[in-house]
Amino acid sequence: MQENLRAATSLPRRQLGIPAYLLHLATTTVRSGARQHAVRSLDWGAMSGEESGGSQLPGFDDMVPGPTGRPLREWPEPAPLSGHGPARIIALCNQKGGVGKTTTTISLGAALADYGRRTLVIDFDPQGALSAGLGMPSHDVVTIYDLLLGKEKDARKAVQATKTKGLDLIPANIDLSAAEVHLVNEVAREQILARVLAPVVDDYDVILIDCQPSLGLLTVNALTAAHGVLIPLECEYFALRGVALLVETIDKVRDRLNPAVQLDGILATMYDARTLHSREVLERVVEVFGDKVLETVIGRTVKFPDATVAGAPITSFAPDHPAAAAYRQLARELIARGQVA
Repeated sequence: MQENLRAATSLPRRQLGIPAYLLHLATTTVRSGARQHAVRSLDWGAMSGEESGGSQLPGFDDMVPGPTGRPLREWPEPAPLSGHGPARIIALCNQKGGVGKTTTTISLGAALADYGRRTLVIDFDPQGALSAGLGMPSHDVVTIYDLLLGKEKDARKAVQATKTKGLDLIPANIDLSAAEVHLVNEVAREQILARVLAPVVDDYDVILIDCQPSLGLLTVNALTAAHGVLIPLECEYFALRGVALLVETIDKVRDRLNPAVQLDGILATMYDARTLHSREVLERVVEVFGDKVLETVIGRTVKFPDATVAGAPITSFAPDHPAAAAYRQLARELIARGQVA
């Protein structure tokens, strides 16, 4: 069985194409019954240029080398900005639900704001979880739905200042679920969000779009408006399958609608180093995407739902918790990579 697994992982990526290759690896992960040590035989030195050690038990501070097989770096504190704007727009996408898109949008947005980056987060999911997670009203106010349908022309009238200094929100509610029906006959319907955001781009350093868990017209609008895509990935088999389909969609949008959009990174979320499954899924993704997998890994903790109930980012709800430190590290990593000003 170990020989079969090694043979499967040795198939050339270019032969299958990355999405098909990723699906192949995901299927192999689940079908391998005697896999206790097979994945550990992958040559991390060849992939990362460093000698690899074993994964550590849960915790944010003791994973050296990290779960991605690379030593965890301490990213430097970002320098203050001398000015603001224009914003870089990042869409947080994954058509599988429950992978941490909204939590990442809230926590990353707050961390960037704490580092002096003016940040706008956009609730682009009819469930309105982003608005609720920040404790902001989403009814009887101007929402992203009103902007998309042209009921309100000025995007600034939809912007709400949150309790976190430097972090603003454009909310959404269940009305957004009707947007795709209303927009389907519009000319250049895939570019409506880009036109809506144009007036506020110069007001911010970064705009984060919290996409709904689907690959419909709203998500295509987000990808068309975005400069980069951040994929939160739960370290679980079905989430791994979803990445393959999302990569295909990003490629199509790049070819047909937005040549500038690029994959900024894949963020591993809900990671638990105690489980072989979590380690295998992360290792498979690193094998395919290499350095596109961010070094920062978000562990599983009950503090995230607690913060959601409180309507506050984890960075203010539990600022000393390792989860808050992880999102501050993510913010520093994205800034150091040049994906945020």
